[in-house]
Amino acid sequence: MDKIRSSEITSRAVYVNRRAFIQAFVSAGIGFSATAADAQAPATHGRKLTTTHSDLSTTERPNTWEQVTTYNNFYEFGTGKDDPARYAPRWRPREPWTVRVDGACARPGTFTLDDILKGQTLEDRIYRHRCVEGWSMVIPWVGFPLASLVNKVQPTSAAKFVEFTTLHDPAAMPGQRDDVLEWPYVEGLRLDEALHPLTILAVGVYGEALPNQNGAPLRLVVPWKYGFKGAKSIVRIRFVDKAPTTSWMRNWPQAYGFYSNVNPAVDHPRHSQAMEVRLPAATRSMRTQLFNGYADQVASLYKGMDLKRFY
Repeated sequence: MDKIRSSEITSRAVYVNRRAFIQAFVSAGIGFSATAADAQAPATHGRKLTTTHSDLSTTERPNTWEQVTTYNNFYEFGTGKDDPARYAPRWRPREPWTVRVDGACARPGTFTLDDILKGQTLEDRIYRHRCVEGWSMVIPWVGFPLASLVNKVQPTSAAKFVEFTTLHDPAAMPGQRDDVLEWPYVEGLRLDEALHPLTILAVGVYGEALPNQNGAPLRLVVPWKYGFKGAKSIVRIRFVDKAPTTSWMRNWPQAYGFYSNVNPAVDHPRHSQAMEVRLPAATRSMRTQLFNGYADQVASLYKGMDLKRFY
């Protein structure tokens, strides 16, 4: 596992005052990166979000802003956990941001983010977030049910799955200049998974608009699945009749299946999934829960399925 940086155990109050933040590192004799500090600031536009609390939130204590925004998987900006915080702030998402919604639906179209958010009530949802590498966080996402967008475009009877495609911009996203994955990034859900109340499209975190490194301006969050299922910077949503071949399935099918449900009984080829590290801890001291602890809500989706075969 990557070494956890000291910046990730600093309380959120410290970074608000930049001088105090820097001084805290200097006093402790710890090396400091100005780029990392910039990445920890709130979203550059300073856009606060009006939210309502969701009853679907966990009561677990969320990770800090620093942990949530400086330790990320976002391969478009590099494979290192701190690469997104280092490189993503230089990127400027296009405005207006548009998402093409098409395929097997009655009302396809290209929608701006404002179109998508019109009439939505943004909810503050505190979700467990589990990654296949063995680390986990508790993240206070801001978003709305994906189901509300799905219902708006009226999928036809041919729609069995939903495919998500993310932005392809190698000039701005240095990770896309490498062949670690085939680009653009593609992810997918079964339609009933997409319609589940726990599944959201996130536009913020900690009550603020998403920082770039967290998938701005629109990302998928499915809390009972591994973190790589969270497609970031989404530009297309397509309804299809067959399960799409996702980027990780194409890259390493022995490790990454279509469903990607958190399951302690299904090992990654390189390590066990039975235990996890809850950041900022440094050792695997927590037992991984089936469906990431959301079994009561989602187990019925997979009734009768062999979860080791359909991993």
